[in-house]
Amino acid sequence: MIHVRDVSKSFTLHAQGGIVIPVLEGARLEVAAGECVALTGSSGSGKSTLLRLLQGNYAPASGRIEVAGLDLATATPREIAALRRDRLGYVSQFLRVVPRVPAHDVVADPLLQLGVPPAAARERAEALLSRLNLPQALWSLSPTTFSGGEQQRVNIARGFVHPYPVLLLDEPTASLDPLNRAVVLDLIREAKARGAALVGIFHDREARDEIADREVDVSLFAAAP
Repeated sequence: MIHVRDVSKSFTLHAQGGIVIPVLEGARLEVAAGECVALTGSSGSGKSTLLRLLQGNYAPASGRIEVAGLDLATATPREIAALRRDRLGYVSQFLRVVPRVPAHDVVADPLLQLGVPPAAARERAEALLSRLNLPQALWSLSPTTFSGGEQQRVNIARGFVHPYPVLLLDEPTASLDPLNRAVVLDLIREAKARGAALVGIFHDREARDEIADREVDVSLFAAAP
């Protein structure tokens, strides 16, 4: 489901005289259906950069990145948007939403984009919010005023509301209490059981040990300064 071959990435700081910051060189990654791979490595080793490359937010300087059959190195913006709509899900650490949109509509939006009827989409969204123990009184409110843990649960529900074949997870258990942490790990297990390929950053070592099938040390691909 995911094939990364000899990928390199650097950043040019145009506002600072065009300084080039190399990050990754020769990165390789393979993730099969039904597998969860944890990205590890020291701070600054390129874990987040690799995750954003897999999402299509960054273009590689060289190499090949294939996700669910699409080569992101050569894909058009429209093709990447289509990939994210039905095949590539993402759970970030931070919730970015339009103000005044209710939480259940934030979660239901990926289904609405796929043409799911609004009532069915909201029902699925609310089932996930309930499972993640977000109080029903909050469902009709904008999550912009929620606590960090409440926003993270909205993020997680949105990421799991559609059965994406590929899921990227950036600290999915951050800001969560033990009860909701356990729910998230169960959601990951269920995604693996249905054949999804998952890649995640887990600073929670116990969660990583419990859910990941193997680890990939991104430090091995750190570019020389």
